[in-house]
Amino acid sequence: MKIIATTAILSAAAFPAFAGGLTQPQPEPVIAAPVAPAPVYSGADWTGGYVGAQLSYGDLNADTGVVDDGASGVVGGLNAGYLYDFGKFVVGGELSANAADLDFDSGNGSIDSLTQAKLKMGYDAGRTLLYGTIGAAYADGTIGGVGANDFGYEVGAGIDYMVTENVSVGGEVTYNRFDDFDGTGTDIDATTVGANVAYHF
Repeated sequence: MKIIATTAILSAAAFPAFAGGLTQPQPEPVIAAPVAPAPVYSGADWTGGYVGAQLSYGDLNADTGVVDDGASGVVGGLNAGYLYDFGKFVVGGELSANAADLDFDSGNGSIDSLTQAKLKMGYDAGRTLLYGTIGAAYADGTIGGVGANDFGYEVGAGIDYMVTENVSVGGEVTYNRFDDFDGTGTDIDATTVGANVAYHF
């Protein structure tokens, strides 16, 4: 009788252990590691060199002292420069070389190329640069069927926007003036309005 009672007690004590052993183990919950967001370009340091291209519409007036002549057409080419960003103030220089298709309405002349060496000064508004220019201009063409070229000056204004860390797009307007072009007695002024793209390095 004692053996039967002892067996019953041991069986009752062991039952919860066996019952627990039949329970399937639950897997630990998997917590995904947070994914870092892709970097977003939100600012700009304009310091450095750049190369680019521009395409403009040019409008020209030639004053011979007797009649006013004019021309309009495409002006476009390449540019290269360097800027230094002081924080909010940006200063630098740029050389721009352009082919031009500016034939005088009278057929008495043309401007075939326009080169500019200019100082750029601007305001750093982050990814946007607002700037003005002043510098020298050199034009080559013909007056009265004879080859002519001369130096003058240019002033302008523009805006550039950094699309990525290395690429900017923008627009610019320049006014170019040549007094007594190559001693011909003709005063020439030309205004260009155009767009540009540049790679910064």
